[in-house]
Amino acid sequence: MTGAALVAALDSLAALRIAVFRDFPYLYDGDRAYERDYLGAYARSPGAIVVGAYDGDRLVGAATAAPMADHAEAFAEPLAAQGIPIDRVYYFGESVLLPGWRGRGIGHAFLDRREAKARELGFDLAAFCAVIRPPDHPARPTDYSPLDPLWRRHGFAPVDGLVCHFAWKDVGEEAESHHPMQFWMKRLAE
Repeated sequence: MTGAALVAALDSLAALRIAVFRDFPYLYDGDRAYERDYLGAYARSPGAIVVGAYDGDRLVGAATAAPMADHAEAFAEPLAAQGIPIDRVYYFGESVLLPGWRGRGIGHAFLDRREAKARELGFDLAAFCAVIRPPDHPARPTDYSPLDPLWRRHGFAPVDGLVCHFAWKDVGEEAESHHPMQFWMKRLAE
C-alpha cells in the first residue's frame, strides 16, 4: 500500500497495531490518534512500503518499512552515533499479524517484500528494532516463542551494543516509560 490506498487503510492499520502490540513482548497500551500520526509518516515518505495481508477485505496483518532518514529520530540517532550512514539504511518498522494467521509463511513474505523494496531503492542495509524484555518478565506467557529464529533465517543478526529507547505506555500502567530496543541488521549489497 502506498499513497491514497495507504491513507484509506490508516484506521485499519492503527487498530491492527494496537491489537497485536498489546501482547507480550510489547505490552503497548495503544492510542488511535498516535497511531494515525505515526502511520501517516509512511504515507508521506516516497520510499516507504506497507505490505498488507487480507482475509477478504479484512486486514489481518501488515508490515512497514521506509528509509531510515524518513523515520523517527529515536531510531536513527544510535545508528548515526555508531557511524552508520542512515541514508544507506532501510528501516523495517514493524510486522504485525493476528494470531490466527501466524505460522502460514506470511511473516516470511513480509520480510521478502520489504527487502525487495530496499534493494529496488538501492539501500545497502536493512534494520529493525526488537523490544528487549527480561526472560523472567511477569507478563511473559509460558508458551511465548520469540521471532529470533525467523529473523536469523532471513540473514538478520542483533548488533551488539546498538540499542535505542522508545517510550510508550504499557498495559496496566498510568504513564509512558522508556523501553530498550535491540537493533537487528542485514547487509543487502553483495
